[in-house]
Amino acid sequence: MTHPVDPHPVDAGKGNPAPIEFGCATHAGKVRSQNEDRYFAAPEFGVFAVADGMGGHEDGALASATLVEALGSIGAAVSAPDLLARLEDRVLRANATLWSLGRARGATIGSTLAVLLTFDSHFACVWSGDSRVYRVRDGAIAQLSRDHTEARDLVEKGILSPEEAKVWPRRNVITKAVGARPDPELELEHGTLVDGDVFILCSDGLVGDVDDAEILACVLANAPQAACDALLAMTLRRDAADNVTVVVLRSGVAPGAARTAAPTRRASETVVVPPNPPPAGGGAP
Repeated sequence: MTHPVDPHPVDAGKGNPAPIEFGCATHAGKVRSQNEDRYFAAPEFGVFAVADGMGGHEDGALASATLVEALGSIGAAVSAPDLLARLEDRVLRANATLWSLGRARGATIGSTLAVLLTFDSHFACVWSGDSRVYRVRDGAIAQLSRDHTEARDLVEKGILSPEEAKVWPRRNVITKAVGARPDPELELEHGTLVDGDVFILCSDGLVGDVDDAEILACVLANAPQAACDALLAMTLRRDAADNVTVVVLRSGVAPGAARTAAPTRRASETVVVPPNPPPAGGGAP
């Protein structure tokens, strides 16, 4: 699912003077009847996020929606540390809500989270679970987040090879999620923005069908919204056994970048995935 967008670059507002182009797309996939993913984009505040709910159907959708709703109140920060503190506060609030709800229902109700924060020339990515944050810089792609999964832990311990981890039966079992414990466990990476940096936030439904090289080629050849649409279409041409969500943003304008024209959203328009995504289908929405 994608939405009409404004054709002009975004002035990201106070604290984010560089123009930011971004796009978003989500789909339930070809197997599942409900989309438990949510995305959030507020370039005027320098906040972009993807959440993938867990707990089964309604509980999973509730978890990701609760988390994204909490992010919606972050507002304008006065500094990069203030922005990070605001994010942490909202995650704590959402975690408390989900933890209490899970205890009342006798179940685990949680959500992965992948967030990119931008303020002036600074960025930070914060995550919990297996939703990912990538950065493309100087024609190369790097995964900035580290999957919080059993498979990843076993690879790091030398028990599984990366190839074995891809087919390991418990490869999708996550070890951290917002709402799964009394206190959320978040990981952080930060750095300096470079003009032309491209960031990709996605749920595991994308990387289950599309590899890093294909993501790289897609974002190098397309503007952000066109890249989101192309990545979603690529997933739907394959298995698309899971919900899939992707947010792509570009800081400034990449010199000499060969990109297909595609519009971008207004800074005044905070974008949240609608509460009733379309049912699974066989093609791109």
